[in-house]
Amino acid sequence: MSQSLARALQILARLGEGERSLDQLATELGVHKTTVLRLLRTMEADRFVRRDESHRYRLGSRLFALADAAREQHVVRAVAAPHLRQLNQKTGQTVHLAAWENGEVIYVDKLDSVRSVRMYSQVGVPAALHCTAVGKVLLAAQPKRQREALLASIDYHAYTPQTITDPDVLRDELDGVRTQGWAQDRAEHESFINCIGAPVTDHDGRVVGAVSVSVPDVLLNYEQVLELLPDLLAATRAISTDYN
Repeated sequence: MSQSLARALQILARLGEGERSLDQLATELGVHKTTVLRLLRTMEADRFVRRDESHRYRLGSRLFALADAAREQHVVRAVAAPHLRQLNQKTGQTVHLAAWENGEVIYVDKLDSVRSVRMYSQVGVPAALHCTAVGKVLLAAQPKRQREALLASIDYHAYTPQTITDPDVLRDELDGVRTQGWAQDRAEHESFINCIGAPVTDHDGRVVGAVSVSVPDVLLNYEQVLELLPDLLAATRAISTDYN
């Protein structure tokens, strides 16, 4: 661990105990004030810490979102685990669980196909918003203003000839996702993979995760993958029920 990162984490830990002044933090960490100030300014710019009128530092609002994301991912993954296993065993195909974190969709669990075919996706790695089923599910669930900002900022990289590269086209598809309650990735991210995804919700109906089933076209074509939709929706309903 780098020295700067270690010190930044020490600062967050100290502020977790209560507010501190610059002098207090420098004394407690045993380093010069200029070093602490440089770290504080960086963290303040990213809202990890905040400074009040009396120049005392406290934990910042960015940590609220991180704490919520960590809690939701931990809870969703634990609650979803038995249902993901059942879906994986019933379909025999690759199953993913993803969650929203700071403007990205992150894979938080993956069960590989019982076949020998393996996908490139990895737990902890972001999923493309514009061309994966879980990405579309979670993007569609964002508040309208945030969704529009994301549509304007996405890098519409064409992974395959089927990838959506037009924000207006994606916007229309997201409207369909919200209406029908599930999303598709028809060879949009990987040319030989078809995928369907559906949301997991909490007791308020808020989307807290997305589950997908992904199948290489050498095993099932797109129409055959759609036949797995009832199994997927049953799994997400069961997870949502247990989550609540």
